[in-house]
Amino acid sequence: MDFSTKLTAAWEKNDSLLCIGLDPELDKLHSSLVSKENPLFEFNKVIIDATAGLVCAFKPNSAYYESNGADGVKQLKLTCDYLKERKPDIPIILDFKRGDIDNTNKNYAKYAFEYLGVDAVTIQSYLGKDAAQVFLDYSDKGIIVLCKTSNPGSGEFQDKDVEGKKLYIRVAENVANEWNTNNNCHLVVGATYPKELAEVRQIIGDSMTMLVPGLGAQGGDTEAAVKAGINSSGTGLIINSSRSILYASSGDDYIEAAKSAALAMRDSINTYRK
Repeated sequence: MDFSTKLTAAWEKNDSLLCIGLDPELDKLHSSLVSKENPLFEFNKVIIDATAGLVCAFKPNSAYYESNGADGVKQLKLTCDYLKERKPDIPIILDFKRGDIDNTNKNYAKYAFEYLGVDAVTIQSYLGKDAAQVFLDYSDKGIIVLCKTSNPGSGEFQDKDVEGKKLYIRVAENVANEWNTNNNCHLVVGATYPKELAEVRQIIGDSMTMLVPGLGAQGGDTEAAVKAGINSSGTGLIINSSRSILYASSGDDYIEAAKSAALAMRDSINTYRK
């Protein structure tokens, strides 16, 4: 099943646009997990089991695993394998924002799609379509291109004027009109920029999805983001939250607290979908 079909099914089955970022940090894990052989994976496993019925996707960020060396990468692989085996109807998005010359991208893509077996990846566009083509050729996978990111300094380059239009607008136009020949392209636009979300939606229409980081700990407004980015079908968004769900409690109730936080966020998002 290709990424878009899998995502659409998850939107419908779980009535959810919520994505949970699986970004575990050793110093924030419950004490009962720290001494385990694979603590990052053990944490991910309980979060997945508690929240899988509330999400449209899970999104591990590669940095949280790579920073722990080979052992961390092993636990990322264990997490992806667990999701594919136990929750095969939920898409896995690998957030690793790679982008290099085509031969290097070939190896990034092989790692993500063939070794980890994820359904989608985030990439950056700076090297242009010829470099990104290696990713785009995986026609059954989602290729989610950075467009307008959620961080406060994103405008340093993304808001620069390029022949009368801001750079993020140029990125959205090029990806929608020139890159998306396999209908597998999507865009990252931060919840912290609802005006820009609306602009990008106008450019891409209903057929492309936006991955929307920036709610929760980053301070994005749920109502503004949903109303700005939603498509005419009431979908078209993957709204990510990580820390505010993963670490909703540091106590013994951390699993129940994570589930409650995910439920509350899913329902809050749904309030503004229609």
